Amino acid sequence: MKILVVDDETLARQRLMALIEELGTPYELSGEAANGEEALQHFRQQGADLVLMDIRMPGMDGLEAARQMSDSERPPAVIFTTAYEEHALEAFETAAQDYLLKPVRRERLLAALQRCQRLTRSQLNVAAAVGEQPVPQLSASYRGGVMTLPLDEVIYLRAEAKYVVARHADGELLLEESLKSLQTKYGDWLLRIHRNALVSRRCLAGLEKDTQGTPRVVLRGCDETLEISRRHLPDVRRLLRGEA
Repeated sequence: MKILVVDDETLARQRLMALIEELGTPYELSGEAANGEEALQHFRQQGADLVLMDIRMPGMDGLEAARQMSDSERPPAVIFTTAYEEHALEAFETAAQDYLLKPVRRERLLAALQRCQRLTRSQLNVAAAVGEQPVPQLSASYRGGVMTLPLDEVIYLRAEAKYVVARHADGELLLEESLKSLQTKYGDWLLRIHRNALVSRRCLAGLEKDTQGTPRVVLRGCDETLEISRRHLPDVRRLLRGEA
C-alpha cells in the first residue's frame, strides 16, 4: 500500500513518515506534500493507494484536495489528520475512510491503515477465487466461422441488435448468447452495469461523470467508458469499495 503524507507542518509530516517506515510492509511511502495543490500534483504524477491528509492547510485545504482526488479514475483511500475534532463530520462527508487526531499514535494509525486494507479484501478474495477456477471459454462468431475467447480476456460485453459484442484487448467479437444467460453463468466474472452491458469485475477501475452528469465506469485496458444505470450504480460502488 503506497501512502502519500500531506501536512503543512514539517514536523508532523516527518512524524507520520517515521511511523509508516516503522510499521514496514505492506506500507510504503509514496511521497510527501505541504498543501492540497502539492498533494494533487504528486497524486496525478505518482499515484497513491492511500493519503494521510491534514485538513487545515494554506491555499487548498485537505477537504478540497480529497474531493478532487475522489473524481479521479482510481481514487485513493483518504484518512484525515488534524488537531481539530470539530472537523470530523465534514471529513466523513468527503468520504474519508477514517479520521485521526494529532498527535497521531502508532496504534491508532495502524488500526486505520488496516481498516482501509479490509475495504478491498473482499474484492481480492473474489479475484483469487476466480483465478483458481478453469477460465471459461466463450464461443464467438469470427470471419464466418467460430472461435473461442477466454473470459479473462474480456473487458466488457454489450448488447447490440441481435448480438452481444465482446470487447477484448485486441478488438471485438460477436457472441450469439444473451447477456442474461452470460450473467447467470459467469456472475463471478461479470458485473451488470446497465440493461445492455456487463463488465469484467477484474477490469473495473473507477467511476466518472460525463458532461451531462451521467455516471460511467472506467475500465482497465480500455479507453472507452460505459454508462451505468441508477439501478446498478450501488452495486458498482460496493465492488469498488471492496464490499461485494
